[in-house]
Amino acid sequence: MTQADRYDVVIAGAGMAGATFALAAAQGGLKVVLVDPQPFSAQLAPTFDGRSTAIAFSTFRMLDALGVGEALRPHACRMEHILVTDGRRPGAASRAASAAWLRFDADEIGDRNGGEPLGYMVENRRIRSALAEAITDAGIEVRSPAAVSAVEAGLGFSTVTLADGSVLTASVVVGAEGRGSLVRQAAGIDTTGWSYGQSGVVATVDLERDHGNVAHEYFLPAGPFAILPLTERRASLVWTETTRRAEALRDASDEAFYSHLRRRFGDFLGRVTVSGPRFVYPLSLQLAEGLTAPRTALIGDAAHAVHPVAGQGLNMGLKDAAALAEVLIEAMRLGEDIGAETTLDRYARWRRFDNAALAAGFDAFVRLFSNDVAPIRLARDLGIAAVNRIAPLRRSFMHEAGGATGDLPRLLRGEAV
Repeated sequence: MTQADRYDVVIAGAGMAGATFALAAAQGGLKVVLVDPQPFSAQLAPTFDGRSTAIAFSTFRMLDALGVGEALRPHACRMEHILVTDGRRPGAASRAASAAWLRFDADEIGDRNGGEPLGYMVENRRIRSALAEAITDAGIEVRSPAAVSAVEAGLGFSTVTLADGSVLTASVVVGAEGRGSLVRQAAGIDTTGWSYGQSGVVATVDLERDHGNVAHEYFLPAGPFAILPLTERRASLVWTETTRRAEALRDASDEAFYSHLRRRFGDFLGRVTVSGPRFVYPLSLQLAEGLTAPRTALIGDAAHAVHPVAGQGLNMGLKDAAALAEVLIEAMRLGEDIGAETTLDRYARWRRFDNAALAAGFDAFVRLFSNDVAPIRLARDLGIAAVNRIAPLRRSFMHEAGGATGDLPRLLRGEAV
């Protein structure tokens, strides 16, 4: 085996969580390699990923610290306000406030977060492009298309065999390749979870009227319907329906799709025109029963895949990346074995509770709001009204959504590792 095949960390999955971790680890002095079955350039195509992501203000600090924020800012739309409505049809947030109406304003927490917005809406393809540019500029090795076929943990190192027969060794193997993670399976880590029987229809739309940097979230009986602001007077729609109806909407004619869209969207932003293809993503919960195994660590969707109702999936994955990078870099600087059980356990203890608590919270949220049972509707409307009237509670929700609470990794505080 040649010296070039020996690494500190092999990262399976060059998506957003894997690429961000690679940047953080490499900047801290670790020798890393990214392995992905997709050609790296394919991730940059507009048809590869039609979603947009709400990046928490603390997560954006991390991207700034890694040198990615500057490339993203022209494509990042500030979310200054979030309007949440519980109703049987959209458009309610454009009327006077009701008991089932909740408003979050960035100004309320501006004194504590340095004037940051509640978050930034960025198209995933823009995030992928900025990360790819940073990976290239950093000289990080990327093997793609290349699939991991086997992982075996040994004494002092793990061996990773690729589909083409190449063999890599590393102190740690990181699984960042999503829900079907082969690294997780090879480590014998089981998962728990379930399907919601729902899918998200995702599309980007051009708006006749300016959105005013407001994100709208309507809780309808079939599931949430979100209108999320993007740059250039556009918005990203995340429209939750049963999987069968979602697939029918994706395949419907333009006329039929617009007819259904108008009934849900309302007319408060004027005429709406779909720009680009429609995408459908099945919605489910999947939680790994452990974050680590011998010489193995999981981050992102390989560790936890959650419902997008609160827009926190990627933020959770990037917090994983920041925490794992910090743990490994500190261990390296102290002369410790970065793949030792005691080292990896520090990462697992750091992230285990936060991930499990958020996943459980999002699941409960979906079950509470995706129905039209009268007593439940009354209870949640009273809850929404109470939160709307209790300013400290409302501000607490905003800080939590912004990722500014708890034991934050240095990168999420905007500090280099």
